[in-house]
Amino acid sequence: MAKRGGFPGGMGMPGNMNNLMKQAQRMQRQMEEGQKELETKEFTAKAGGGAVEVTVSGKKEILNVKLSEEAVDPDDIETLQDMIIAATNEALKLAEEANNELMGKMTGGLGGGFPF
Repeated sequence: MAKRGGFPGGMGMPGNMNNLMKQAQRMQRQMEEGQKELETKEFTAKAGGGAVEVTVSGKKEILNVKLSEEAVDPDDIETLQDMIIAATNEALKLAEEANNELMGKMTGGLGGGFPF
């Protein structure tokens, strides 16, 4: 006895659903490739008029910290600490903005998130 209902055309997915799945898989691959590329990029920010420079990766890991001699004042450690924090936060913000830009390009402004 033949079972009625389900998708027309047999056991496979209908054409539109199949195309949608292929597009989703392609978008996922593109996002993964974009993420890998982003992870190799470096983002640098300065604070204190350039006295402190911090570089982070797209993975949001600190790669380098440069301090000018005038930034290192043994009588004012707090200012140096503040400049390092400011430069690090700015570099991380740049990395995050690049990530958000990538995600915007990949989703094409679809809105909402995909679970992948």
